[in-house]
Amino acid sequence: MKNITLSADETLIERARTEAARRGTSLNQLIRDYLEELAGYRGPTAELDRLRELSERSGGRRRDWQFNRDELHERS
Repeated sequence: MKNITLSADETLIERARTEAARRGTSLNQLIRDYLEELAGYRGPTAELDRLRELSERSGGRRRDWQFNRDELHERS
């Protein structure tokens, strides 16, 4: 693994660290994940992890949406 040095505004770094902590990860890992996504290297496991994270954040479903069988079968 290769190390890189980034320069960024102090406030930006602190806000990013706060967000990383909220997600239960480190700023370093958050940046690595972003670089992998940017480079198009997101394997199936990473995609599943991302879906789980999004699902947990939203409680598993949107609070304002409810399944509607009629809408499911509605034709355009």
